[in-house]
Amino acid sequence: MTDWIVKTFVPDAGNVGDAAVRTRYGLVASITCIICNVALCLGKGAVGLVAGSVSIVADAVNNLSDASSNIVSLLGFKLASRPADEEHPYGHGRFEYLAGLVVAVLVCAIGINLLGSSVDKIVHPEPTEFSAAVVVVLVASMLVKLWMAAFNRRLGRAISSDTLEATAVDSRNDVISTAAVLASAVISQLTSFDLDGWAGLAVGGFICWSGFELVRDAVSPLLGTVPDPAYIEHIRDKIMSYPGVLGTHDLMVHDYGPGRQFASAHVEMAAEGDPLEQHDLLDNIEQDFKVEEGLVMTLHYDPIVTNDPAARDMRHWIDLAVKGIDERLSIHDLRCVPGPTHTNVIFDCVRPAGCALSAAELRSRISGLVRERYPRAVCKITIDDSYVSPRQ
Repeated sequence: MTDWIVKTFVPDAGNVGDAAVRTRYGLVASITCIICNVALCLGKGAVGLVAGSVSIVADAVNNLSDASSNIVSLLGFKLASRPADEEHPYGHGRFEYLAGLVVAVLVCAIGINLLGSSVDKIVHPEPTEFSAAVVVVLVASMLVKLWMAAFNRRLGRAISSDTLEATAVDSRNDVISTAAVLASAVISQLTSFDLDGWAGLAVGGFICWSGFELVRDAVSPLLGTVPDPAYIEHIRDKIMSYPGVLGTHDLMVHDYGPGRQFASAHVEMAAEGDPLEQHDLLDNIEQDFKVEEGLVMTLHYDPIVTNDPAARDMRHWIDLAVKGIDERLSIHDLRCVPGPTHTNVIFDCVRPAGCALSAAELRSRISGLVRERYPRAVCKITIDDSYVSPRQ
């Protein structure tokens, strides 16, 4: 079924790097889920009202909230596909993240409302009718939701969409909620003890908790979450694969929505090389990232003296020494300026997030280590903060 839907409604489905194809995936997923959730809401709502079951009605309302969430997701994908303009030069990709946040808030609101209805049913219990129709509609709902979870997970992974991945998780949670409702109905029938209100309370609490997690996940990219470490490692490896590149550091990745990433980095190259050739190489690296991965990359050239063995050995020793303070530390851009009484040793040190030492404390510790090894050295250290991962 999933293959048929993708093949029929997503032309050129394999080209997921194309923004238009990605948008089409999102629209197809959202419309499919709207249809399924509305059908489930109508079916469970009718049975729940006839049976007088607040938990089944609660589950039906949950499906209606899911449909509303799918509508918001659809609008998010549509608005995110708008091209850049004068006021938004980086495009409108973050609309997808905003849509995810709205969906999360809606889920929380529905959960709170269901908690109130369930408490009222517990305080003022009413008999619940149990029938084959109740079992059939709940089992059918679980099967549909299982398919929807697999459907959204597959499409979400195909286009790397957190919104669709969240929808898949929500569908999986619905299966658990519906199973709880069905179990309470069966137990109530067998024991004559009405668990309907308590089951509704559990479903409402579960929905609230899921909504809270969705809010947290939706806010994270808007605030600027750390990029995927595997993606950062891939960028580093790609830069280092070009001949003449000696190192890279100060990598930053800015996310303006799915498929709209911008990055910058410093690249170390031999100071003795031809600057025109090295500039051309950096241009080629930037262009390769743009063409092959859609990543807008800006690279800065850092010249490194390679024909001075003493400076090279000092750099290697200091790099090892700082790892004795914290294995995540690293240095770059080291250069030596000798004088009649001392030698200025100038370099940057990357301090990862969570480092126990302040910039001043770290600078003092490193300076002390270097002076023990090189008594004439006077360190001029710039402390950089890491913006991507513990290792720069």
